[in-house]
Amino acid sequence: MRMAAKVCRLALLQLKVSTCKADNVSRAQNLLHQAVVGGAEIAALPECFNSPYGVSNFAKYAEPIPGETTEALSKMAVSNGVYVVGGSIPERDQEGLFNTTTVFAPNGDLIAKYRKMHLFDIDIPGKITFKESDALMPGSGFTHFTTPFATIGLGICYDIRFPELAQIYAHKGCELLIYPGAFNMTTGPAHWELLQRARALDNQLFVATVSPARDPDASYVAWGHSMVVNPWGTVIASAEADEKIVYADLDLGLLHDVRRRVPVLVQKRLDLYQESTPRL
Repeated sequence: MRMAAKVCRLALLQLKVSTCKADNVSRAQNLLHQAVVGGAEIAALPECFNSPYGVSNFAKYAEPIPGETTEALSKMAVSNGVYVVGGSIPERDQEGLFNTTTVFAPNGDLIAKYRKMHLFDIDIPGKITFKESDALMPGSGFTHFTTPFATIGLGICYDIRFPELAQIYAHKGCELLIYPGAFNMTTGPAHWELLQRARALDNQLFVATVSPARDPDASYVAWGHSMVVNPWGTVIASAEADEKIVYADLDLGLLHDVRRRVPVLVQKRLDLYQESTPRL
């Protein structure tokens, strides 16, 4: 017999990002209100939603937490009565600069904060070279939080390439992973959907990714295609490249059905894996 379904409506806000921080925050506010009118109970913004994504922009747009952007996010959560996953922003503190996600409850409280753990340093000749570590420091902690709807783990963009992160969240009881991200026109078509489906299928949970809308005139062009994948590895909602709100109704009953019928999470040989893990 199938477990009684617990369903929540998630909204991914694939918003256009400009060079004006105030405009970006205002646009986020407007999209969030639209999402709540559309029934959203949890809403998520993209990576670097308040600034253009780029090494040269991180220091220019960075701010402390709490700061002007996160204070605005807190007010948005209160005025709309919704959980807000604040994409990410460049964060400045005494240790340096970080790429940081914050989460606010409907009462405006900051209930989670995650700093991008794996920095985006790649070199694909003739395609793209990018080195976040020229400006940012990596985070060093896992972050998950609980809502009345689901237990949610956080990652940011490049973090999705590291299966260990998702596996640890699954073993911590997470039912949904949210990755604000900004894959590009090289890695996006090749790996964006593939990675999401892999993380969802391997860990039998929902995976959501939230990208900025594509701006072909930007110095870094985001792929877009914000997406939600269910625990069976099926894409259940997605966008194209333009600004859009993506809605997905997450049926937690499906998650428990999948885990019961194909019980890989309890069949793992954790007694053997640690011994076999390579140390590079």
